[in-house]
Amino acid sequence: MYAIVAAGGGQEKVAVGDEFSVNRIQGEPGSAVDLPAVMIVNDGQVSAGTDASGAAVRAEIVEQFRGPKLRIMRYKNKTGYRRRQGHRQELTRLRVTEITPGS
Repeated sequence: MYAIVAAGGGQEKVAVGDEFSVNRIQGEPGSAVDLPAVMIVNDGQVSAGTDASGAAVRAEIVEQFRGPKLRIMRYKNKTGYRRRQGHRQELTRLRVTEITPGS
């Protein structure tokens, strides 16, 4: 059984025991969080959209961390315009503990 969940501004395909990273979710490591299921596939039976209502995926927060450093460089030719900027995204690593199919 696997599910497609909406988490952290994107969608992820997950199964029980999977670990994945999403944009920062508030919570302490070890706490549980429920993610809304967009679609659930159970033994070839697909429930999606309104069929997946009531379906939920429970995940545990493993850690809060920061992603890799990104360097953004802006440059315009022949004008002397150069700007450098850095960015590190705040991320959360989740481990799926349970998938509950809806009605």
